[in-house]
Parts: sequence; structure tokens; C-alpha cells
Amino acid sequence: MDLFNVYKRWNIEPVRGAGSTLWDAAGQEYLDLYGGHAVISIGHCHPHYVAAVREQIGKLGFYSNAVLNGLQDVLAEKLGRISGYDPYHLFLCNSGAEANENALKLASFHTGRSKVLAFGGAFHGRTSGAVSVTDNPKIRAPFNATDHVDFVPLGNLEAAEKALSTGEYAAVIIEGIQGVAGIQVPSDVFLKELRSLCDRTGTLLVLDEIQSGCGRTGRFFAHQHAGVKADLVTMAKGLAGGIPIGAVLISPDIQASYGLLGTTFGGNHIACAAAIAVLEVIEQEDLVSKAGQLGAWFEAQLKGDPALVEYRGKGLMIGLEIKPEFVGLRDRLLQEKHIFTGASGERVIRLLPALNLPGEGARQFVEAWKELTR
Repeated sequence: MDLFNVYKRWNIEPVRGAGSTLWDAAGQEYLDLYGGHAVISIGHCHPHYVAAVREQIGKLGFYSNAVLNGLQDVLAEKLGRISGYDPYHLFLCNSGAEANENALKLASFHTGRSKVLAFGGAFHGRTSGAVSVTDNPKIRAPFNATDHVDFVPLGNLEAAEKALSTGEYAAVIIEGIQGVAGIQVPSDVFLKELRSLCDRTGTLLVLDEIQSGCGRTGRFFAHQHAGVKADLVTMAKGLAGGIPIGAVLISPDIQASYGLLGTTFGGNHIACAAAIAVLEVIEQEDLVSKAGQLGAWFEAQLKGDPALVEYRGKGLMIGLEIKPEFVGLRDRLLQEKHIFTGASGERVIRLLPALNLPGEGARQFVEAWKELTR
């Protein structure tokens, strides 16, 4: 038996990591500005994280949600306090797609409506409900029904208002910053007006912060730059440093009966211990502020660069749209400079580093960029 061939992979196998550095089996060192797709929020093998996970797995690795798990309560308290979303409820699951599935299900139960409004360029996951609100027909199977979903252009308030005025929609779902679409940032004005539209039409606002949350943008959630609050917020990626977890933050106005939602592995002991450790490091090392500061430094160094069409993003969620003559730059950064980055198509390089990326790592990237583009 072999692996199902669905991933385009570099011919590199990291075997060890520390902070923002990776090593392969031959001992080659790499600077990681990709973070496993924004997952490694506090760096690889942070000592506090390693100790917490090791201690927990030595005590109890798993039991289902048929019993009490005090780690879930600790996680809920820390997450509510650090994020500013308290007294919201917390539902724990296993992934971002699952978080979005459950958020949309709750919105539909709460409103009694079945339709959802989403945005052009959106990516919300690959499971049935999540892929139906994802703007990519190539990954939507014939049985993934979309007759209950409408898409409007990101930032087009008139189109959103026209749709929502019908009163048919259970929810609007929007990313704090669109990642897969190439780091597209909804304006503060658009988010504020969208919040107002939802209030006027009885529609729930779902903020997908799966990639843009956990302090990456210089606020705990990207939408907090706009000063708005969502009815439901979905999380995953950077929350547990690579151990699978998903989360839905749920307004106190939304209630659920026993059995309405459920999961076998969600909120298990190891995942909770890992997420608690990540939040502790974020808080103790002031990483939300540091992400904002380092992001501002990157912008000062790269905005207006001759190789760029546009610099986009907030904090350490950065999209670098390159000119056509620099297609292939991401591969060169890896092959010649040993720097991992992300991408959106051929023309957008994504930087999604650990929030505690050292200054010398940031300078190393900028120096490499300039050497390869001049």
C-alpha cells in the first residue's frame, strides 16, 4: 500500500525543530516562515509546550466527553480572558473545517433558517458544509450541495445588503483575513457595516479566525482591529501548536440542547494541555504585541519593494504579491536560501511565521529577498 497522492510536496523531510529553525536528516538548517501553515504559533518544541504535553500524556492521554475533563474548563477560562470573548461558550472539536461545520449548524438551529452568505475567494474547509461555503468548485464534490449558499464579492457592501435584506440567511461567514485567496483583508468599515446588517436582519455573524487568530495579526483575532464582535468565532491551526484541535466561541444568546453537537476526540486531554500551554506562552511572552511590532517592521522593509505588486496583511499574516518576472521566487528562497514560505498560486508568497520569530530571522529573510530580486 502507498499514500494517496494528493499533495504537492517539496523533497525535504524535516526531522527536528527548535523555535523558527528546522533541520533535515542530513543536518541542513532551514528558516521556517511558514509554520506548517500558521500552526506553529509559538515555534517548534517550545520548552514550556513540550513539558506540558509530556506531563499530560504521562498521566492520561484520552477519555471521551462522557466524563468530566477539567482541562477543558481551564482552556475555556484562559481563552475567554485572553481573547476578550467572555462570557462566551466554548465548543471543542478537532479541526477548522469541523469548527465551521458546527458554527453553521448552530446558526441554522438558532435562527430556523437554512441559507448562508459567503464571500468570493473564501476558504472554510473541505468537509461537506465547510466546502459548500468555500469559493472553489474544484474541491466541491457533486453531493456537496450549494443551493443554500450564496457568494458575494468581498468588500461589496451593496451586494451583501441586497442579499441579507431578504431575511433568509441564518449566517454570514467571513474570514478575519482571507488566507488561501492571497491574504485579502476586509476593511474595518466593511466589517462594521456587515455587523450592523446582521443585527438588522437577525443574521448571525460567523468569523472564521482559523488562520488569522491566536494573535497572528497583532490582535488576538483579526476582526478585533475593526472593533466588532461576532456571534460565533471559529479557531484551529495555531491554537495547540500542531496537536489537532478546533474551537467554536459561541455567544451566550445561542443555546444548545444535549446531543445537538458532539465529538469523540474533540477537547481531549492532550489537545487541551497543548492549547493551554500555547496560550500561556502567548500571554507570558506578550506575543500578540510582538507579532504586531514585527509585522510593522516587515511592512516598513518590504512595502513598495521593486519586486512587489502589493504588500498585504496585518502583523505576521503577510501576503507578498510578486511581479510576473519573479514567479518561482518561493522555490528559490527554499533551494538557495533554505527558507520555508507559503504561497497562494504562483504570484503570492505568504509569510506565516511563529509569533516569536527572532529579529535575526526576519532580517535573514529580507536580506535573502533582496539578494534574489535585485
